[in-house]
Amino acid sequence: MASRTFISGNDFPIKGHCCQLLWACLLFLSTALQAAPPKAPATQFYADDIKAAMAAHIQELSQVDGYWRTVDDKTLDNLVLKFVQVHDPVRQINQRVYFACTDFHEQGNDEKIYDMDFWLEPVNGAKVFQTKVHKEPRNTLLYGWYKHPRYTFVNDEIEYLY
Repeated sequence: MASRTFISGNDFPIKGHCCQLLWACLLFLSTALQAAPPKAPATQFYADDIKAAMAAHIQELSQVDGYWRTVDDKTLDNLVLKFVQVHDPVRQINQRVYFACTDFHEQGNDEKIYDMDFWLEPVNGAKVFQTKVHKEPRNTLLYGWYKHPRYTFVNDEIEYLY
């Protein structure tokens, strides 16, 4: 019958502290690798996902009577707006930020359109974390109502026009 021989730290050619350190490292690595949860894959949203998140967000904003009551981020005017559309394309700015541009008309005037921008992050689906008036309605005698831009985008960063 064959006998089993266990190798102890004293049986290795490298003696003393080096062997103990090696065993400690191996033990640590084996437990660390077993304990580490697998990383969840990064959530990827597509145009339809962003549009669905925007539809849900806008519905939540306008639950009472179909109008969204908000404050203009620049003029601080109270706005009462009705949703018109989400512009194409919606886009991904970076791994953690998505963007949608929308149109809302002012209550009582379908021609007075605000272009509202929404930034979303992938939290419990997609969650809006910032909203700005991109274009405000202006009126001219020659052209009527048009959307006047407050800012533009350069490399997905806001550049204010005035």
